[in-house]
Amino acid sequence: MKRSFKKLLTGALCLGVIGVPFTVDAAKAEFDPMNAPSFKVQAEKLELEKKWDKVFQKSVKINHRKVTFVNRYGITLAADLYEPRNYSGKLPAIAVAGPFGAVKEQSSGLYAQTMAERGFLTIAFDPSFTGESGGLPRFVASPDINTEDFCAAVDFLSTQTNVDSNRIGIIGICGWGGFALNAAAIDTRIKATVTTTMYDMSRVTANGYFDYEKDAATIAKERQAARERLNAQRTADYRAGTYERAGGVPEDVSQMPQFVKDYYAYYKTKRGYHKRSLNSHAGWNSTSALSFMNMPLLCYSSEIRTPVLIIHGEKAHSRYFSEDAFKKLTGTNKELMIIPGANHIDLYDNMNAIPFDKITQFFKENL
Repeated sequence: MKRSFKKLLTGALCLGVIGVPFTVDAAKAEFDPMNAPSFKVQAEKLELEKKWDKVFQKSVKINHRKVTFVNRYGITLAADLYEPRNYSGKLPAIAVAGPFGAVKEQSSGLYAQTMAERGFLTIAFDPSFTGESGGLPRFVASPDINTEDFCAAVDFLSTQTNVDSNRIGIIGICGWGGFALNAAAIDTRIKATVTTTMYDMSRVTANGYFDYEKDAATIAKERQAARERLNAQRTADYRAGTYERAGGVPEDVSQMPQFVKDYYAYYKTKRGYHKRSLNSHAGWNSTSALSFMNMPLLCYSSEIRTPVLIIHGEKAHSRYFSEDAFKKLTGTNKELMIIPGANHIDLYDNMNAIPFDKITQFFKENL
């Protein structure tokens, strides 16, 4: 009985169930880990371009400045902030990101500037590890961290004195459409969400393009081959001390499918080329694909309680991502809008195809 009690007492002390008086070395007592620098939100000093280097013209209707904010992983993000030139009171706000492999000087900046012209305070941000944002190693994509990037943008907007924190929405373009839906499913501060020309990056990475045409055995075989290849690349990267890049849009697209030619027309020409864009250059780190294979982005999209507008082009190769994502949404405040004749890239920058009037109406009604 005494031995059993001794064991019980020892276990209780180890678990902290029973407290006992003890002394602490004075030198150690001076260190409070919760006040240590590693526990504080600290912004990294970023080198931000001072001149206007967007692929679109600056509007005379807006004010613009560079800003930074920190996500909960401690990564400092760079953003362009746009606001109407003349306004009063607190504004509704929108955070914009995408496409996948693009930077804020491309499509997301165009969307942000246009929505600022229409009365919103907006930011277009570079995701973690890309563009002018911080994070090492460079050129990494992550289903978790990139979802968090949207939530961190909401952190920033919520604390601005000229923003109504109860009227914040997000826009996700291409691959960031999936991240936007994932963010809306977890972040109740997001009051309305728009996706345009959406990719489900976890689905396309795990199953390849057009997986609806494949049987389960084919998908399983391809997934196993991808796992083997990517894990072998991890070993090679570690041995070499570098990270292999997956490659951006190829230089020769003559034998490629039409949608790859469309990407070339945007990322490799004056229309959309930018020196910091991954798709204009060597692309993401190859091994970024691994996390997307096992972490589906849209598992909980049915739990989104706020309004969602999903927009896609009728002729887009990626249209099935939006249609299938829309099927998972619940409630009566969800809408799928198909743009007649538009392809995937048209919704990047074609002002005649992007339904800005509809997007404006949606946010004015729901923010």
